[in-house]
Amino acid sequence: MRRALAVIALLPAALAAQAPSTSSRGSAPPGAWPVATPAAVGLNGAVLDSIDAEIRSGRYGLVDRFLVIRHGRIAFDRTYAHPYDSIYADSARVRNPLNSHDPTSPYNYFNPWWHPTYRRGDLHTLQSVSKTVASVIIGTAVTRGEFPSLDTPILRFFDTTAVRNIDDRKRRITIKHLLTMTGGFDWNENLPYIDPNNTAVGLEASADWIQYTIDRPMMREPGTRFNYSSGESALLAHVFRQATGMDIEEYGARHLFAPLGITHWFWKRTPSGTADTEGGLYLEAGDLARIWYLFLQGGTWNGTRVLSEEWIRLSVTPVVPAGGGDNPVMYGLKWWLHPDALAPGKYLWTGSGFGGQLPVAFPDQDMVLVFNGWSILPGRGGVPLRRIEERMQRAVIGR
Repeated sequence: MRRALAVIALLPAALAAQAPSTSSRGSAPPGAWPVATPAAVGLNGAVLDSIDAEIRSGRYGLVDRFLVIRHGRIAFDRTYAHPYDSIYADSARVRNPLNSHDPTSPYNYFNPWWHPTYRRGDLHTLQSVSKTVASVIIGTAVTRGEFPSLDTPILRFFDTTAVRNIDDRKRRITIKHLLTMTGGFDWNENLPYIDPNNTAVGLEASADWIQYTIDRPMMREPGTRFNYSSGESALLAHVFRQATGMDIEEYGARHLFAPLGITHWFWKRTPSGTADTEGGLYLEAGDLARIWYLFLQGGTWNGTRVLSEEWIRLSVTPVVPAGGGDNPVMYGLKWWLHPDALAPGKYLWTGSGFGGQLPVAFPDQDMVLVFNGWSILPGRGGVPLRRIEERMQRAVIGR
């Protein structure tokens, strides 16, 4: 999850993201990632060592994993153990929105059986990076011709006699609006997740996340402004099931995970049974990197077409600003697009999840970076991703 700034209207498609360079591009591994030294893949190892030292010093809060893949090989991989049972012991004793459920619940964020890893294993919670993965699964269905136009109004997938606060604006919400966080619902997720006034807190406390979201009143015309909303992402599980007749997790297992060789994951379910497409997926960092590297491979994996090049282009084309300033962070189809510090007009393709889940694809450097972490309380620090991105780009010393 990420606190985001709402800005202005949708931008024209002319702001298309760059296509990955094909020169010196590695191939997708048929099995486990091969391992190489930083120098062997054209990286300055001293830069990676310095970032590692900063993480170990505690400067960036609670980081669990730092993984770098270039040209299809692991160039750097470090894990950092933290005693989460004791770190969050005091917080777990005070009832708040991060532990308001039963102490054994998968939505108790201080429960070390569930967070930050699944059953204390190597599957790490992705939180809102799940949103991006859900978009990628939708892309596989679009590629296979099994998903409707993104311009389809979402109320077609609901019994409108059971939906509250319907007006003309709600009737105009499309699938694309959900994918770009421009649905227009009355939703305030720009508060810390420990604040009970955060609308996402109400979502997770409700018995039916789909009904809770679709019943929300409208705040503005859809498609006119970015407003971060986990509820809009939760709706995608329902829309996918209604549109395809299949559960989004099962579809993703067949048509995204299997081709990429991903065999282990866990996906939390909402109280009403839908896959939690706003924050419920757990993956090992190397498998998360496969999804990001798929985009650098143009949608194919070992000769198998998983995503169309058109879907990739649409996904990482800036649609709406998600921040302020002259060169803001942009948003695509559930992808955060960070301005490339070394190449004006280009973008790095990122995800962002509560606690420090930060995968990044560097299209011009054929490189993927993954951070996992669990800094979930205000003031606990975090990875300065934009600065790290530039340092990683400047660490490239060979093609």
